[in-house]
Amino acid sequence: MSDPSPTTPTTPTSRTTGDTADRGATSPTRQAPDTPDPLRGSRTSGLWVGVVALAVVLILLIVFVAQNTQDVTVSYFGWEGQAPLAVALLVAATAGLVLAAIAATLRMWQVRRRVHRGRSTSRAGR
Repeated sequence: MSDPSPTTPTTPTSRTTGDTADRGATSPTRQAPDTPDPLRGSRTSGLWVGVVALAVVLILLIVFVAQNTQDVTVSYFGWEGQAPLAVALLVAATAGLVLAAIAATLRMWQVRRRVHRGRSTSRAGR
């Protein structure tokens, strides 16, 4: 009666021998490269992340407005008036964002026009 000892394996596996050729072929966690990943990002997941981010920003904005309700005097090109501090700061921030968006849009139009002209001249030269 010769039983193999429990400490010696009867059939070697790729983990015990270090063989790298068979390591990924039979692994149940790896998928073939042509099958799509079921956990990949989608439009719905991107929308969900956007909604959550927007909710966080809105909560922070509500706290900001609630804590800055004192009236301040705002002067602009001779116009002077009273407004809550939070409203004055939010209007200023929004105006800055609009100006930055206009500048970025003009720059993108400029780059697209240059690319389009480059494509037109290279086609005409053929």
